[in-house]
Amino acid sequence: MTSQQAKVALVTGSAKRIGAEIVRRLHNEGYNVILHYNGSRPLAETIAEQLNAERDNSITLIQYNLLDFENMAAFAEQILKIYGRLDVLINNASTFYSTPIGDINFQQWDDLIGVNVKAPLFLSKALAPALKTHHGNIINIVDIHSGRPLKDYPIYSVAKAGLKMLTKSLARELAPEIRVNGVSPGAIMWPEVEDYESTHAEIIERTALKREGHPTDIANCVWYLINQADYVTGQIIAIDGGRTLSN
Repeated sequence: MTSQQAKVALVTGSAKRIGAEIVRRLHNEGYNVILHYNGSRPLAETIAEQLNAERDNSITLIQYNLLDFENMAAFAEQILKIYGRLDVLINNASTFYSTPIGDINFQQWDDLIGVNVKAPLFLSKALAPALKTHHGNIINIVDIHSGRPLKDYPIYSVAKAGLKMLTKSLARELAPEIRVNGVSPGAIMWPEVEDYESTHAEIIERTALKREGHPTDIANCVWYLINQADYVTGQIIAIDGGRTLSN
């Protein structure tokens, strides 16, 4: 399959961690991947260099601040011009930090809700016509805290709960041409937030499998939803080592 014939995926916030692993998996499956980043250019360039060496012009980088909603339509047009098509949108980009109730401010709300819910909604809206053409997929990376609020992270928890409902809503709105699903990670390569480390350890202890997962676990689930789940839409799959089995 030539680069022009390959299916195309956009993965937002994919220069590191889970997003980078999803990029590598889709590339390995023959996809051309548009790797979106905001501030992690060196990491994005490293991935692109490695994967383009394996298959020329198979990874394209695109920088964009997902809070720039005024230019979202132009961003979508730019995406579609890269390879001339889009088959998969993976809303992976996220912001994550504590917002203790006594310290919450409007800027934190706008940032966490904006990146985690508003951006996936309006990017999905902008790209839906192109995805419909190829009976494509939208996959949102949610979080187990979408159903179990994390102490001192109320805005983040609300944002991911919103993304969970957005997944279900879009599945109804965009059917039958587009399938929309979510993957909800548990203790899997969380962002490096110092005040979260002790909580992270507690979550692992309360996980049935008593260990942290790996980004490949998420990438494998994403590939299942894209390639082997033609009758699945509006679902959120928890990849959490059994964390949701306990209180």
